[in-house]
Amino acid sequence: MKMLDDLYRQLIMDHARYRRNHRKGGNEHLHYKNPTCGDVMTLYWTINKDNVIEDVSFTGEGCSISMASCSMMTVLVRGKHVTEVNQMKEAMEQLIRNGVPPTDQEIDLGDALSLEGVHKLKARHNCALMPWQALDRAFFRE
Repeated sequence: MKMLDDLYRQLIMDHARYRRNHRKGGNEHLHYKNPTCGDVMTLYWTINKDNVIEDVSFTGEGCSISMASCSMMTVLVRGKHVTEVNQMKEAMEQLIRNGVPPTDQEIDLGDALSLEGVHKLKARHNCALMPWQALDRAFFRE
């Protein structure tokens, strides 16, 4: 178990240091601030007429967990239909808030599964969920 924890920690730090899709872009954007700690991000995206995310990126600053989660989320949702993204968002919420990984084989959280240990750190839940909460506000709330 220690080896797996170390691997997950390394993966999180890699995404935090070498942020994937850390740039401005897309046709639309949304600024989002973590309500509990002040980490900030701006989410950028382009969705095509078929509701598929063609491009997604972010800019921002914050703790390693929030920046890694932003990086992981952008990798995961690019090329996905918004319906699938909503399922991923809900699965991520369950992973972080309840410590329950997805059981549906069709929901692949990829590198974001490495954030499962954040479940034990209640004060860091919003850090890991920040990009997913921004995505929720951008795509799913009216």
